[in-house]
Amino acid sequence: MNTHALYADRRARLAAQLGTGGIAIIPTAPERQRNRDSDFLYRHDSYFYYLTGFTEPHATLVITADGETTLFCQPKDMEREVWDGIRLGPEAAPAALGLSRALSSAELAAQMPKLLENRSTVWYPFAIHAGLEGRVDGWLQSVRARVRYGALCPDQQRDLCSLLDEMRLVKDAHEQDVMRRASAISAGAHIRAMQRSAAMLRAGQEVREYHLDAELLHEFRQHGSQYPAYGSIVAGGANACVLHYRADTALIRDGDLVLIDAGCELDGYASDITRTFPANGTFTGPQRALYDLVLASQDAAVAATKAGARFVDPHEATVAVLAQGLLDVGLLDKNKVGLAQDVIANRSYFQFYMHRTGHWLGMDVHDCGSYVEPSQVGQISERKDPLSGESIKDRPSRILQPGMVLTIEPGLYVRPAPGVPEKFHNIGIRIEDDAIVTQTGCELITRGVPVKADEIEALMKG
Repeated sequence: MNTHALYADRRARLAAQLGTGGIAIIPTAPERQRNRDSDFLYRHDSYFYYLTGFTEPHATLVITADGETTLFCQPKDMEREVWDGIRLGPEAAPAALGLSRALSSAELAAQMPKLLENRSTVWYPFAIHAGLEGRVDGWLQSVRARVRYGALCPDQQRDLCSLLDEMRLVKDAHEQDVMRRASAISAGAHIRAMQRSAAMLRAGQEVREYHLDAELLHEFRQHGSQYPAYGSIVAGGANACVLHYRADTALIRDGDLVLIDAGCELDGYASDITRTFPANGTFTGPQRALYDLVLASQDAAVAATKAGARFVDPHEATVAVLAQGLLDVGLLDKNKVGLAQDVIANRSYFQFYMHRTGHWLGMDVHDCGSYVEPSQVGQISERKDPLSGESIKDRPSRILQPGMVLTIEPGLYVRPAPGVPEKFHNIGIRIEDDAIVTQTGCELITRGVPVKADEIEALMKG
């Protein structure tokens, strides 16, 4: 299926879910000012792009239940196009994008009440676009002003995310192909950073986090990525124990571990890879012990990722391996915390592993989609958190289906603390790969960059 037909099919599938008299409004993202006379690099709204493949700002898509599609977009303007680039324009948009019609974005306020008139339900993304709810209210007020003339005003407003999130959760063949290509680019960037770190240290050069960040950015752009999918984490030494650290000016020392969490965005889709490696290319004994433990926990999570399993299964598989491993290496004392099952029940591992093992991945790096199984959303169990003491309501975890894409990213983060062996202090390790769920297991699309300790050391000797 070509991309023209792909977007048309998505719009048709959405229209079929709007119900009789339904109408959907999907704006793209606004431009964001960075500072005086300068905007941030523009990035479209993911829902809007999913339905159109259109990347210009100042655009809104309207879809009705009968499949009619109207795009409001920037009009042609030769003066502005000299400064900002060529616009598609309303005249060319229907043929170029496969839409019913297109109008100037300047006509949105005047046309929307006409489009809403005699409709029953208005769908739009809730809590996504600041001010959209107020604009919809204003359009509906204009419709109500015409009720004495026989106009009917929609009497329901519903969250469009509930429909689009389910559509976006399972990736089609085109999406999977783009994500594989994005992952290959990102894998190359991680390899480049690893090799550069070791080469600079061998040459006696100063290595800072921003040096490795520069290698990532170069590789992303060199292979056609439009931008990083998120702010890259390049953390040397103790900085790796800060989960959302950003690449900064810190010196990377011979003997440090370096944690890089970085991925590019390609044609609207994110990749997300984390690798942890010795800056000089050789793990120390304590570093290797913890690294191999994290990798073993990831192997268990990968084995648990398959169609029919629950989203929570990879996390539970990870925790089971880490719980026993933390006892084995001496980070937890069994005389104080008990056996592995006690470590899990009491969440004693949380001191060293405080995040979940994965998230959905797609157009957004933390992609949309419910983590609760829709058919079982009404089944609620209650438990008390052993650490906080608060009451937590649980619902059955999502059942994985072929085409869902998620990250698998266990880690260990060892801050100095009483009872923590000094040889492990300030070691932070995370290993993250992107997985497409298949009928029999999962396809790891980010293994273009090595993950085994021996393979990382061999790569960095080159």
